[in-house]
Amino acid sequence: MNSDAFVNRELSWLEFNRRVLEEAQDPSVPLLERVKFLAIFSSNLDEFFMIRVAALKRRIAAGDQAAGPDGMSSTETLSAVAARVHELVDEQHRCFLEEIQPLLAAEGIFLLRPKEASDEQQRFLEDYFRRMLLPVLTPLAVDPGHPFPYLGNRSLCLVASIRAAVPSVLPHSTLSVIHIPSQVLPRFVPLPDAPGKHSFMLLEDVIRLHLPTIYNGYEIVSSHAIRVTRDAYLQPRGGREDLLVSIEESLRERRLGTAVRLQHDGDLPPDILATLLEELELSPEDLFEGEGFAAFSDLFQLYTAVDAPRLKDRSLPPHPVPAFETAADMWSAIRASDVLVHHPYHTFDAVTRFVVEAATDPKVLAIKMTLYRVSPASPIAHALRTAVENGKEVAVLVELQARFDEEANIRWARALEEVGAHVVYGLAGFKTHCKACLVVRQEADGIRRYCHLATGNYNVRTATTYEDLGLFTSRESFGEDLTELFNLLTGYTRPHKFHHLLLAPRDLREGLIERIRRESEHARGGRPARIIAKMNGLLDRRLIEELYEASQAGVSIDLIVRGMCALRPEVPGLSDNIRCISIVDRFLEHARIFYFANAGTEEYLLASADWMPRNLDRRVEITFPILDPALQTQVRTVLDVQLADTVKARRILPDGSSVRLQVDGGLGLRSQERLYEITGAGGVVPAASVLVDGGREID
Repeated sequence: MNSDAFVNRELSWLEFNRRVLEEAQDPSVPLLERVKFLAIFSSNLDEFFMIRVAALKRRIAAGDQAAGPDGMSSTETLSAVAARVHELVDEQHRCFLEEIQPLLAAEGIFLLRPKEASDEQQRFLEDYFRRMLLPVLTPLAVDPGHPFPYLGNRSLCLVASIRAAVPSVLPHSTLSVIHIPSQVLPRFVPLPDAPGKHSFMLLEDVIRLHLPTIYNGYEIVSSHAIRVTRDAYLQPRGGREDLLVSIEESLRERRLGTAVRLQHDGDLPPDILATLLEELELSPEDLFEGEGFAAFSDLFQLYTAVDAPRLKDRSLPPHPVPAFETAADMWSAIRASDVLVHHPYHTFDAVTRFVVEAATDPKVLAIKMTLYRVSPASPIAHALRTAVENGKEVAVLVELQARFDEEANIRWARALEEVGAHVVYGLAGFKTHCKACLVVRQEADGIRRYCHLATGNYNVRTATTYEDLGLFTSRESFGEDLTELFNLLTGYTRPHKFHHLLLAPRDLREGLIERIRRESEHARGGRPARIIAKMNGLLDRRLIEELYEASQAGVSIDLIVRGMCALRPEVPGLSDNIRCISIVDRFLEHARIFYFANAGTEEYLLASADWMPRNLDRRVEITFPILDPALQTQVRTVLDVQLADTVKARRILPDGSSVRLQVDGGLGLRSQERLYEITGAGGVVPAASVLVDGGREID
């Protein structure tokens, strides 16, 4: 299949991030939520440069110009990325400076420049500078006796051009750099103001205001904010037995990664810019000019600092899980029937409780669990420690290479090892991305295994904002599968054929291909044939080609892809029967759900994996079925409601761009709010009764 059938993955990701920016530009979104979306857009872009742009630069430096499925070389991709990012960053600045900042001021929320501070605020800032800032600031001279200072990844700095005001026998410099300590002090410094008003000043502006105090005896010619982004690639060295130490060493090296981007004030003098380019070994296309404001990711702080509920989304406290509320204990509830939880609509406390109760229940013999992203104060990891102290067998696979969570995972791996848990780091050469927990319990009729399998992480922090599904079951067949899985992960045993699981990198891709082809056969035979697939990213060439062939065979295919999508939907003769949408809303769509009509014998699968080469070839992932008909109905409701979204869904066009769906009259349907309501009603709602668009029912 030729390259015209595929969208470039990097440009597709940038289009996803444009949808995030679109939320910040949407006047129907509460004002402080718009601020938060600007922060998310910026934080996403930081990571994109640290990982994807850095990888492109490494390939170009190595002379690797191999084209991807879309036919673009590394150099062509990098050039297209730079052009598109410049356009998006310009939009971001316009959005904040011309739309959001005036609206904030109208609500009594002010971001003041130094000249705008009142006398009272000036006195406060003088005191704040002397007490809080001056002791932690370190001006670094740039001259032959002082090498150019290291500029840390994503750290904001001021570059000051200075000139000696009085003669001195001491050496003097004309350029100096000050690191802005926003990692220890708030970037938005709160100022005293009248009741009902919130005034802030950027930390770098507070420093600017007091540069004469820092550079005593010098005239301040100019000062400008800069921010460097560095390559965050982590390459562990050594053998498996040294993995933890190797990753710790790699984390230290990552802080010294090659510069890949420089953000700077628009009025930075050309001679200083030339110096920065030379010292950082950057090219002009790596420069991103701002309009007096860099590091938009720090807007998270502003969102948190202002207590104004009317300017934020309405609170949606998670619902309890009905099965666990009415049963005597979790074990009896899971024995009675499988239980499906949908976070963040259902409370994550159900998952935490599962592990905590297992840790303290005298009938529990063993707990086995995978941990991919662990929060620093994880109650689940604490419970695993308690389980060991209570004499239970505890085996934990801690994935040390979960990007940007490596340090927290290393701390927990050591903490669990210290109390005697069996801690392993996974299979050599693969990240362990599957999410599973197995509890072995002694009961009156013998040993029973309780299982939890999920699409998302065992992380209480992200569970409040990430949309994911989890299954509790005590089916013996699932217990046998998880026993085989953990034996593979901890002991390298070769598993027998699973009852239910598809396992990457062994057979997940082939299992999906088999199901897609089965739908094609059903379509050709005139039997019911449909595929609905919800995921974060769709990049795998073989699966995309299989979807194209299924579309041509007459299979109706609906895709819900939040992020990157290399498939081109709705192309005549190629993908006529494929519709693709992306939903960007207050919760991050993270669940992976795959539905196959199968001529009426419907199949529902949940997964930890996206349809991407890294998930299918370089990670340990699992896909598992929902067998209970009542739970299948709940999963189908999730899919149907999302496919009917006309408020936060965007239609993906054949060229990879996206447009908002239009509603002809009525208020439209916002799937996340509707699913919150459905979850509160018990989760079982006939699809036709909930899919209302513009006053019309949807089939």
